[in-house]
Amino acid sequence: MSECNHDCSSCSQNGSCSSKIEKLKFNKDSSVKKVIGIISGKGGVGKSFTTSYLAVLLAREGYRVGIIDADITGPSIPYAFGIKDKAYGSENGIFPASTMGNIKIISSSMLLEDETDPIIWKGPMIGQLVEQFYTDVIFEELDFLLIDMPPGTGDVPLTVLQKFDVDGLILVTSPQGLVKQIVEKAAKMAETMKTPILGLVTNMSYVLCPKCDERIDIFGKSKSEELIEAYSIRSCAEVPFSQKISEAVEKGKVELLSVDYMDSIRDEVLKLLNE
Repeated sequence: MSECNHDCSSCSQNGSCSSKIEKLKFNKDSSVKKVIGIISGKGGVGKSFTTSYLAVLLAREGYRVGIIDADITGPSIPYAFGIKDKAYGSENGIFPASTMGNIKIISSSMLLEDETDPIIWKGPMIGQLVEQFYTDVIFEELDFLLIDMPPGTGDVPLTVLQKFDVDGLILVTSPQGLVKQIVEKAAKMAETMKTPILGLVTNMSYVLCPKCDERIDIFGKSKSEELIEAYSIRSCAEVPFSQKISEAVEKGKVELLSVDYMDSIRDEVLKLLNE
């Protein structure tokens, strides 16, 4: 038997396949309009900043936003928002933390007595916790739920794309050719799973000279245009090296940051509400 490519429409086993995967449902006290995954092929490219700031941009437009930090062994979303609160639960489900802008956040770091304690788990246990965040957390009413996934195309991204109702993906990269080659694997995964890529964010794309404002492409010419054309990506953004951005994240004050680099990504995500 050939390996399943998860495209049921062209499969001779359609309708009788025992490997058909059921979509998970949200907690009965949650209502979510659109789910957006943030994915990269490689770590260290600014994926968590992209997730955090996209949430901030959507919340500033008056939309109700939540974040699942699905990077279970390397969570960083609470850090960007300066959240120290622990998650707690009841017989009805798990309650997320809220930021000062009322963004709802759930992360594995909120389950630890000490946030620096490591989570030393194998893949299946990590996948189960991500599923529990999706099904058990009481988000109440959200317009957008963002899912910050760990880098690569392993267990968690596969679980999210197979079992969650994902409306679109934001792909995050940096300009180097090697990173482009690795991130392209994530783009091909999205294509295989028939999930549209709404936007491409290239972090650390350039630096501006502090004396003359000249743009300096320290990693050379970006390969982003090749990805956009090859995978029909709907929008793109370039985020430079920026002390302002770094300080906002380091101080846990990403909600106070005001830059326009990702406005086009925000606008593309908002179009989903009319589709």
